Amino acid sequence: MSEAENNKGKMPGNNQILGRYAIVLALLSLVIIGIVFFTFKVAFKEKGQWEKLEQGLQKPSTQINAARGNIYSAEGKLMATNVPYYYLYIDFKAEGFNVDTFLNSKTNGIDSLSHYLSKKLKDRTPAGYKAHLKAGLKSKSREFEVSKKRVTYLDLKDISRFPYFRRGRNRSGFYTKEIVSRQKLFGSLASRTIGDIRTEFYDGYSKGRHGLELQYDSLLRGETGLRTLVKVGTGWTNVILEDPVSGYDIHTTIDIQIQDFTEKALSDKLKEIDAESGTAVIMDVHTGEIKAISNLTRIRSGVYAEIKNHAIADEIEPGSTFKVASMMVALEDKVCSPDEIVDTGNGVYTYMRNNIVDHNANKGGYHQITVAQSIWYSSNIGVAKVILRGYGQDPQKFVDGLSRIGLEEDLKIEIPGAGRAKIRKPGDRQWSKTTLPWMSFGYEVQIPPIYTLAFFNAIANDGKMIRPIFVKEICEDGKTVERFTTEVIRSAICSRETLDLIKDMLVNVVEKGTGSPVHSDVVSIAGKTGTSQIAVGGGFQSHNVSFCGYFPAEKPQYTGIVVVRRPRIGYPSGGTMSGGVFKTIAEKVYSHQVKLDIRTIDNDSAKVEIPEVKNGDTKSLKFVLNELNIKTKLDQISTDYVLGEQNNNALEVKELNVQKGLVPRVIGMGAKDAVYLLENSGLRVNFSGKGKVISQSIAPGQRVTKGQTVLIVLKD
Repeated sequence: MSEAENNKGKMPGNNQILGRYAIVLALLSLVIIGIVFFTFKVAFKEKGQWEKLEQGLQKPSTQINAARGNIYSAEGKLMATNVPYYYLYIDFKAEGFNVDTFLNSKTNGIDSLSHYLSKKLKDRTPAGYKAHLKAGLKSKSREFEVSKKRVTYLDLKDISRFPYFRRGRNRSGFYTKEIVSRQKLFGSLASRTIGDIRTEFYDGYSKGRHGLELQYDSLLRGETGLRTLVKVGTGWTNVILEDPVSGYDIHTTIDIQIQDFTEKALSDKLKEIDAESGTAVIMDVHTGEIKAISNLTRIRSGVYAEIKNHAIADEIEPGSTFKVASMMVALEDKVCSPDEIVDTGNGVYTYMRNNIVDHNANKGGYHQITVAQSIWYSSNIGVAKVILRGYGQDPQKFVDGLSRIGLEEDLKIEIPGAGRAKIRKPGDRQWSKTTLPWMSFGYEVQIPPIYTLAFFNAIANDGKMIRPIFVKEICEDGKTVERFTTEVIRSAICSRETLDLIKDMLVNVVEKGTGSPVHSDVVSIAGKTGTSQIAVGGGFQSHNVSFCGYFPAEKPQYTGIVVVRRPRIGYPSGGTMSGGVFKTIAEKVYSHQVKLDIRTIDNDSAKVEIPEVKNGDTKSLKFVLNELNIKTKLDQISTDYVLGEQNNNALEVKELNVQKGLVPRVIGMGAKDAVYLLENSGLRVNFSGKGKVISQSIAPGQRVTKGQTVLIVLKD
């Protein structure tokens, strides 16, 4: 057999294998070199070309404004929320925009559009709109303003269906810019304390201007997102690069009912006496929560509005309410006793060539009265003589006493622009030989009304001084992030003995003294009147009149202060003017909170056996029905929300499932539950009417698009 025949069918030799490997390696090397070559070519040489191509396929990213957090009352009622408005624009250089189609009346162009815009917006005639739109076309503007008016979401839905605009963004050039307006659902109630936001945006954020909107701006405003337009085929698709993060919600201490009582009582009195402005604040004795705050300023005859937070910012001479602090220091230092006699003479006392005058000097004065009566009757002379006798040789001791009872403590008020108590001290440039006696009855010191309130609240709270607070908690998606609790400033401002004496004096101010107009047959009230003259240009013009106190006197629940500035009608009186407001508030608050046992009341012949219920929160409905002793199958319900139906004089309840990522059904709910559910799912809410929800603009069960606005309509 030949050698060739012997080698036939055998594996190739080593040299052949290496040769084949070399060929493969060479080919791979060429591929790698090619890849590296084209990588460098694309990355460096053709970089500009590819970037231009990318820019043509994608628009620059824009910010998505986050939904600003809501502000709620103490009982969970919505006080401030976002309402979107829209400005209308046309891009006359839009890619699909066709001039001939726009000008052609047969294609529902400019003529039809002008007619509909005029009818809807009512700011131009059809001819005026046609000329206006033609001017925009001639300018070839990419941001032509259709109208100066801003429109609501409902109006925008109508306008988007107008002739020519309904062709879409690319073909018509029609687009909008959204601006979020902050709406206060209870109008002027606590308006200045809630605050406002700026109408423009800064770095995509709405900015708080004052009040709680400013104080908690960084929490309320949330974080902006990013979006861009990417070209897909012949159209553009909106792509979310980064979702916005909604702001936190703020739950205030404000009680809407008490706030309403307070604002109405103050407003009625200011109009009656034609005062320049007025302040009223109600505080919970034991928690420090501000339940109501009203600051009204006359903007024209008979019309008042909140334009400044006087209760927080005004550093004013408090007048006779300060006598209580002076008396507390004197009693604590044992420089006087309540039954001790002080001679006030005929109502005029000359000290260092200056006259100290009592309010009844024109009637001959009080002559000899007790130290306690100098508080009852608000005698400037009586209090001044007590303080001069006790501290005339050592005024610093008196000032130290004022500091000891907490008057100079920083209350750390959470409203921007808050003032501080300013008390003069011996050695200060402003200190004079007459400062001590004048300070004793409330002059030559500056105290914001809320500081006076905190001091009187300490008296009502058995000597414990606590910080006034305006916010109860901060929440995210309904969950508490931070809760604010009572903060004690001074555990005791004075001894128990002194406190009891002061309390007795404050009761007698109302029962026997200058506060007698504040006496009520509905609720017992204790407090102190105050009147101070306003210094202008070296003289005095008009007055501040005030009343600060608490109720019920025997078991205090609320402390309040009312200050009225520059009344024009009537004799300036802390008792009749400010005290009158205080009395009205106290009676209404107390009466509103009186609870009657309904079991003692006769049945109404027209009573409803089964009340009509709203769909909503399971726990709330269960509580109400249990209180009314109405039997249901609520215990078998496992969902957080229910549907309630009346059937043959019986109440049937069904589970309402809320699925994450889907629009919830809110029809039949009240505003509180509906707004909470929709906003908690990521939607913005705009609503109108009151009562129960009868319609929602986005059908239940649809997938949620975060930041989208849903309109709900409510009806009784």
